[in-house]
Amino acid sequence: MDLISFLLIVGFISLSGVLMPGPVFVAAVAKGAEHRHAGAWIALGHLFVEVPLIIVLAAGFSQFFDNLWVKILIGFAGGVLLTYMGVRMFLIRREPEVAKRAFPMHPTVAGIITTISNPYFILWWATVGVLLIITALAFGWMGIIAFIIVHEACDLGWDWLVSYTVNKSKKLWTKKVHAIVFGVCGLFLIILGIYFILAFWLV
Repeated sequence: MDLISFLLIVGFISLSGVLMPGPVFVAAVAKGAEHRHAGAWIALGHLFVEVPLIIVLAAGFSQFFDNLWVKILIGFAGGVLLTYMGVRMFLIRREPEVAKRAFPMHPTVAGIITTISNPYFILWWATVGVLLIITALAFGWMGIIAFIIVHEACDLGWDWLVSYTVNKSKKLWTKKVHAIVFGVCGLFLIILGIYFILAFWLV
């Protein structure tokens, strides 16, 4: 396999992961209601967490994240944080300033918090991500750099598109639609949080 073929595969797999709704997606919706370019800043925050993790895994620390107790700890801590954010968002879903109150921080910080609070993110990188990293290493560190660029471009493109679309369409939202959107986002975070708290205790 040549580098171009590998990067096309990376793009496809990355998009399949990015398009799965998660905490970062919820942040892009919430912050997008405030600013159309919020998704780009959220992607930057995501990058601040993701790139160091890729480098750590490339350096050979993938077995650490495969330990059951590490998974349980990550799942519990992330699940509690996601549940808290979800409950908070659901309770204030009818308030016009719900986006600001649910995520009062800068979009970049929101990107960092929603990334590290998502146990699926760590587990994806400890499994699928490691396989991609091992393949990238076959091309040397240039392969790793190209891999990072393609993967982060997928994150940036999707998060930016989500926030831009939300911002441009929010003028069409009635109060009821506004409450439904943020209510669904809140419930989604609660369900994700509870799932991650319980998931690794049930294996």
